[in-house]
Amino acid sequence: MTAVEKAVVTSCRMLLISGSLRTSSTNTAVLRTAQASAPEGVDAALYEGLDGLPHFNPDDDAEPLPPAVADLRALVDAADALVFSIPEYAGAMPGSLKNLLDWLIGDDHRGSIAEKPVAWINASPRGAINAHDSLRKVLGYASATIVESACVEVPVTASMIGADGLVADVTALERITDTLSTLLAATKAATPLC
Repeated sequence: MTAVEKAVVTSCRMLLISGSLRTSSTNTAVLRTAQASAPEGVDAALYEGLDGLPHFNPDDDAEPLPPAVADLRALVDAADALVFSIPEYAGAMPGSLKNLLDWLIGDDHRGSIAEKPVAWINASPRGAINAHDSLRKVLGYASATIVESACVEVPVTASMIGADGLVADVTALERITDTLSTLLAATKAATPLC
C-alpha cells in the first residue's frame, strides 16, 4: 500500500452541516472553525448547499434525483460521520434542516444517514434545547448512530468570532476540536477503515 493509499484509508471524512442560512451565523462559524482546526486524521468538509435543496417530496425521491439532492447524498455517502450545529426557531430545529434530513432518511438508498455516526455542537448561549431535542428525535427515527460523548454545548456569541469568520475564543476552540477528536475515536471504533 502506498503512502497516499494509507492516508486515504486512515483519514476519517466528516461532513459538517449548519442548520442556519444566516450569513453571520454563529453555528456556521463553529463548523468553519471545526473544519479549520480539525485534528490529525480528520478530513472535514462544510456542507454549503442547504439553501439550494428543493422541498422534500416523496414523488421526487427517485432517479434521476434533483441535482442538489444527488450532491447532498453523495457527500453523506462519502462521509464517515456527520457533525451538526443548529439554531432554534419557533421551539424546534429550523425547517430548512428538517428538509435536509427528510432527504437523508431511508435505509435502502446510498446517502442515507442510517447507522452513520453523528454528533452536534450546540452553539447557542440560550441553550436551544428544543432544537436539539427535535434533532435527536429525527436522527433516532432515521437510525443514525448518535455519539453522545461528542454532543456538546459550546456557547458562542458574535463577539467571539474573529474577522476571519472563525471562533477566536480559546476555550471554545479547544472544545470544538475535542468534539471532533471524540467523534473520530467513536467512528474509528465503528468503522475499521476510517
